[in-house]
Amino acid sequence: MAIAQQSSSQKKSRINTKQIMLWVGVVLTLIFCLAPALWQVLTSFKVNEAISAIPNVYFPAPDQLTWTHYTQLFDRYPFWRYIFNSALVSLTSTFLCLIAGAPAAYALARLRLPGEQIVLGCVLVVSLFPYVLLFLGLLEVVKLFGLGNNYIALIVPYTGINLPLTILVLRSFFQQLPKDLEDSAKVDGYNTVQMLLKIVLPMTIPALVTTGILTFIFAWNEFIFALTFITQNEMKTIPVAVAQIGGTSVFEIPYGPIAAATVAGTLPLIVLVLLFQRRIVQGITAGAVKG
Repeated sequence: MAIAQQSSSQKKSRINTKQIMLWVGVVLTLIFCLAPALWQVLTSFKVNEAISAIPNVYFPAPDQLTWTHYTQLFDRYPFWRYIFNSALVSLTSTFLCLIAGAPAAYALARLRLPGEQIVLGCVLVVSLFPYVLLFLGLLEVVKLFGLGNNYIALIVPYTGINLPLTILVLRSFFQQLPKDLEDSAKVDGYNTVQMLLKIVLPMTIPALVTTGILTFIFAWNEFIFALTFITQNEMKTIPVAVAQIGGTSVFEIPYGPIAAATVAGTLPLIVLVLLFQRRIVQGITAGAVKG
């Protein structure tokens, strides 16, 4: 009995040690991932003296906190307009990606097309191609068609860049759907378009949401095209606006306003992810299980 109790206590101590190590690893990972974001949020609320203090003020006192950076952000700059511009461009390009990408992905997943592997290879190559190398060519196109200071100059490139990824991700989900449902739909008289709209797409809403979030984040954060193709101040997007805030002062770096602009520009993404959190988790889980 004593030997059995000793062995059971040893097993429990091993289990407890593993659990402790697991939680320590989880906490350290969370700190590593969230520390930069939390520091940015803290900087956006600290007064300038606390921001520039040496040594760093990690736990500011109540008198070292302020809302001034946020109030100045919306008083001095049309930041609501910047948010609207980013939302308009990102939502439109995401919508176009899903509209064009879903039928293409379904065709590549279900229809036996001649040269299907060649098409997939081309899509894969395009998705891996660095989009920055397209900058000069797109600049000439924008000049040729007079699209400068036009939202189309951003929407079209964003859609084209994100479309290959959209096709590849959705195709992998369409391939894993059971064909029995589509065969039954054919018996009931559904054609290919009806099957896509009424059967396939409702079943892949998590995949659509996950893919849409990825394309939306890329369009929201893109900087090079937005900086070059848009020069009118009222049409600029958030990344360009944040960069301009950093260049407004010659003798100092406005860390507080930059941090406030970064936090304010990131909040819509956080809200979007929280709203579709369940769908995103379902899409990722389904993709992992089916893969």
